[in-house]
Amino acid sequence: MTIINKILGKMFPAMHASIGQGSKVSGRIERRHAAAKICIGKDSLIAGTLVAEAEGSCLTIGNNVFIGGGSLVDCLADITIEDDVLISYQVLIMDSDNHSIRASERMEDLRRWRNGFYDWSRVKRAPVRISSKAWIGARAIITKGVHIGEGAIIASGAVVTKDVPPYSIAAGNPARIIRELSEDER
Repeated sequence: MTIINKILGKMFPAMHASIGQGSKVSGRIERRHAAAKICIGKDSLIAGTLVAEAEGSCLTIGNNVFIGGGSLVDCLADITIEDDVLISYQVLIMDSDNHSIRASERMEDLRRWRNGFYDWSRVKRAPVRISSKAWIGARAIITKGVHIGEGAIIASGAVVTKDVPPYSIAAGNPARIIRELSEDER
């Protein structure tokens, strides 16, 4: 058990947060609900911030994953990052809108937060999955409901709002597929 695991073990029940052998966290881990889950596999390096917002939030990070400094993975529902994924610095990954589109509902958000409560039932959410061997470039944004295929590359600054097929490169705002990787690039 690593020192981080010992520290987290005091902060979180063992079944709701775990860090695999050989993994290191120099960033932050925030569980904002007692029943939220964050699990990090083996030999990963987390320099960014991981947040599990609510009851039922499930943030799963595989083995040999890098998440760069200044990156934020914000989980309200379900985010899965599979093995051997590289996520550069200042990347934003989110599985929800975080606020209602209705101004009348948003007006009360700050008051609720100050009182230690937020009603997540009004927020649209959809799972995010980043498949193994993917590479996410600096300052990319991955939005709710997106699946990034195995070995896909997301260019720096891309805003990904739709699925990205395996072994392809997506770039732009909104991101679009610019080419497929050749066999010798896989």
